[in-house]
Amino acid sequence: MPFVDDLIKHTSVSIIGTEKNTGKTECLKHILRRLDGSGHRLAVTSIGLDGEGIDQVTLTPKPEIFLSEGTIFVTTEAHFRTKKLDAEILDISQQRTSLGRLITARVKGRGKVLLSGPSDTIWLKKLIDQMQLYQIDTTLVDGALSRQSPGSPAITQAMILTTGAALSANINTLVSKTAFLYELIQLPLWDNPLSEKMLQQTHGVWAVDEYGQMHELPFQSAFTLDANKEELFQHGHTIYASGAITSRLLNTLRMQPNIGKTRLIARDFSKIFADHQSYQAFTKSGGQINVLLQTKLIALCVNPVSPKGYILDSVKLREQMQATLQIPVYDLFNL
Repeated sequence: MPFVDDLIKHTSVSIIGTEKNTGKTECLKHILRRLDGSGHRLAVTSIGLDGEGIDQVTLTPKPEIFLSEGTIFVTTEAHFRTKKLDAEILDISQQRTSLGRLITARVKGRGKVLLSGPSDTIWLKKLIDQMQLYQIDTTLVDGALSRQSPGSPAITQAMILTTGAALSANINTLVSKTAFLYELIQLPLWDNPLSEKMLQQTHGVWAVDEYGQMHELPFQSAFTLDANKEELFQHGHTIYASGAITSRLLNTLRMQPNIGKTRLIARDFSKIFADHQSYQAFTKSGGQINVLLQTKLIALCVNPVSPKGYILDSVKLREQMQATLQIPVYDLFNL
């Protein structure tokens, strides 16, 4: 697949699924197979449990992750003990997850392993940076798109997105949902000297005034804006919501005066949980949305098979998805 040639140009790539069973792990396996023996030095970790034989939510079989000699992997102590490969331990973290400390190890003999990595975004970023110590060319992060996800796909340089019948059994609906997500991924970066300072704020709602100063607004979160709407724009019309951006927030902002001056800033696209209708109403009214973290989408892969048993027409799905998004679409199950 051509996207593997693009992937190796980046030092970190996340593989993100729009839903469970959309082919995320199969995509990771494809990349590992393609790069096996290439000399490209890989590290692999996860921002959630992966590699288990049975999906713990849907109770459906999951592909096992096999790693080749020389690959570096990061997983928790609990899953390191279950590995079925020979490995040399390179580092043991001081921080702990619910499954123990993180073990960084190099594969000495091909085999399979369970991946469960850092418990938050900051830790994940430090881990990716740490891979430079081991002369790693690319770190692959098996990720997630959900409210429960501890990490952000935008923490990596590039991203591969998987979608498919598990998200919707209707091709039109599936394409529409994926196209909206693609639109969010393409949101413009807010390139400003305050960006790093804003990223450090993990709670609350903030405003930026005309002099470039940040002000914490009297809201615990975006969910409480309705109570004191008159205080929302007291420091200007650039608003940073550090947490989730919901339909309720966009609708509240849209109803305020001078919506055309309003710029809403999100940490990254995965923090936007608004529905498509509310998003469109906000932007068509003149509101702007920017992100502090942005990633490059290098491939979209589809899985036409649902864990419930129905199968979509792969050719029709890919053609319709490509026509709508204007990007290449791959089906790794029908190469």
